[in-house]
Amino acid sequence: QVQLVESGGGSVQAGSSLTLTCTASGRTAGSYTMAWYRQAPGKEREFVAAVQGRRRNVTEYGDSVKGRFTISRDNTGMTAYLQMNSLKPDDTAIYYCRDNAYWGQGTQVTVSS
Repeated sequence: QVQLVESGGGSVQAGSSLTLTCTASGRTAGSYTMAWYRQAPGKEREFVAAVQGRRRNVTEYGDSVKGRFTISRDNTGMTAYLQMNSLKPDDTAIYYCRDNAYWGQGTQVTVSS
């Protein structure tokens, strides 16, 4: 059973930066795409960013975060990061990590104006 643990959320002012971390356990290979999604109150879950497993320089971003967020993963492929810069109040949401068919429990990010 794969387990994903997210960390790094918090409450910040608009314009600030945060880095989220997602660490996977229960598997040995880092070949799967890891991704971040978010869900704000009353809204559907939204794709944020993804990084491929074997080609870790291949990334994809949602339109609302392009140019502000950067996704990466470590050499083991077991940990993914989401560097979030120039945060806006609209970025307020629970951020979830996804690894293949598995989801983490989420970490709250709150951005105040």
